[in-house]
Amino acid sequence: ISKRPKFLTWLPLSHSYEHTVQFVQIVVGAKVYYAQSIDRLIKNMSDCSPEIMTAVPRFYQNLHQKINASFSKTTGIKKFLVNQTIQLGKKKLNKQKCSSIENLMNFICEKLVRKKIKNQFGGNLKAFISGGGALDKEVGSFLNAIGLPTLQGYGLTETSPVVSCNSIEDIRVETVGSPFEGNSVKIADDGEILVKGENVMLGYWKNEKETNKVLKNEWLHTGDIGEFDGKFLKITDRKKDIIITTGGDNISPIKIENYLNKSNFIEQCLVYGDSKPYLVSLIVLSYEHKNISKEKIQREIEKINLDLTKIEKIKKF
Repeated sequence: ISKRPKFLTWLPLSHSYEHTVQFVQIVVGAKVYYAQSIDRLIKNMSDCSPEIMTAVPRFYQNLHQKINASFSKTTGIKKFLVNQTIQLGKKKLNKQKCSSIENLMNFICEKLVRKKIKNQFGGNLKAFISGGGALDKEVGSFLNAIGLPTLQGYGLTETSPVVSCNSIEDIRVETVGSPFEGNSVKIADDGEILVKGENVMLGYWKNEKETNKVLKNEWLHTGDIGEFDGKFLKITDRKKDIIITTGGDNISPIKIENYLNKSNFIEQCLVYGDSKPYLVSLIVLSYEHKNISKEKIQREIEKINLDLTKIEKIKKF
């Protein structure tokens, strides 16, 4: 990162995530650019060539969809290069050994594909930072593979609001990185993530009852379920979001919602089925597909269901 890094900001300035980023921008003496609107975000990136940009997972999902749609239109040698870029990029990301031919091919992909993609985003991008929700592993792997470094972090408003983040030197897309100095993280017996440190709130304003529910012996009970993979923290669920069907099966709705959100047709979704015999989903269609037929959506759901286990499948929507 340069001495005066360029940030492109588009999240609401009152949002605790963006609010903290503003303090970081001041500390590092950054040049800050403000996006005109979400629709003009990519153009604004091209205009100001930012080095860092923070956003929520939905932005990266949309980016994944748009780039994927563009890739699917390629043919011949272009299609071959695109496929090699993704394949070899993921191999490098996962620290798998590459042959001499693969290293040469990856160098060609770097020059012909990744450089072109980076230039569309201003050419100077050092890192996309994702926070505010779970980033789908496939989305993170894809963006990193095509030359757009995407680092997932984790935190809550109650933790000011960052607990951990991946570093550019060691990206593990399925994790939210290592906890930062200044806070301690441990996993409770039931799997809940507990955080203690100077970043943890003193309490909810004039609400001692709610404060005592989440702050116990200075440890904040986050309500998130997780585990450590070495020094890397991995979020697996929300404690209160677990769906327990009438058959006694424990199901993670986040996993299924991530699958649904990858569809070009779907803008937002919610999976429901607690104490019910099967799962249903409420779906909001993306604006450009708002007039598609119910049969088309049904076929899309059936396609998504193929990647899910029997108890995870969406029966109605």
